[in-house]
Amino acid sequence: MDQSTTPIQNLFADMPKSVEFGKLRKRLLRQVETALNTYHMHDVKGRWLVALSGGKDSYGLLALLLELQSRGVLKQEILACNLDQGQPNFPKEILPSYLDSLGISHRIEYRDTYSIVTDKVAEGNTYCSLCSRLRRGHLYRIAREEACSAVVLGHHRDDVLETFLLNMFFGGKMATMPPKLINDEGDLAVLRPLSLCEEQDLLKFADGMQFPIIPCDLCGSQDGLQRQMMKQMLVDMERKSPGRKDRMFAALQNVNASHLLDPKLFDFS
Repeated sequence: MDQSTTPIQNLFADMPKSVEFGKLRKRLLRQVETALNTYHMHDVKGRWLVALSGGKDSYGLLALLLELQSRGVLKQEILACNLDQGQPNFPKEILPSYLDSLGISHRIEYRDTYSIVTDKVAEGNTYCSLCSRLRRGHLYRIAREEACSAVVLGHHRDDVLETFLLNMFFGGKMATMPPKLINDEGDLAVLRPLSLCEEQDLLKFADGMQFPIIPCDLCGSQDGLQRQMMKQMLVDMERKSPGRKDRMFAALQNVNASHLLDPKLFDFS
């Protein structure tokens, strides 16, 4: 790495110079900044652990946060973290090489959760739930070891909508991924700064930035996942009635408790 340049200069050195990409970048930055402000993520001071899986969303999250940090919008220190979960044929060298080349502070942790998941989950069932719980537990531990105040995840607007549908159709409740929450122990915040960003925009951003994408061969290789069903449902709805996803997302931000049926949420007496 050229010592005269900063990580953010290295990160964006080869980005497309087109007007279209410039607008995309500005839109994503604006949406992330809006999420940071709207959901009071700035209140979580200190050091943030940014989970980096090697997928398009987490790469985009890291790049956008680093740019906001370079502009003085984000005051927190950022530590990128990849949890190598022992998946077969996982290319261990990609992320450390990429982060080193850009001069980005990071920690790479190896924990074989793959063997636990494949041992505990019956053949034919999906791995996602257990895999996610194990990963989250290790991220919490690493955050504490690194004196971080928050674990920052790359879930985007489409993830929020899919989770809402999953909870409604399969969980019997109205809930989704909140942009900000405090863990059960009360010592860490979980933040999702991409909550207002569309997946399609993040895909275009990743393509333009030429991130070295690492596919998930554990979960991504399974068919018939409930989340994939919800994703396809949203795709079909949007194709038949453009703008429906926008309306659904707006509804999640405009809840009328007195017009629902939960007596714990609203005092009908």
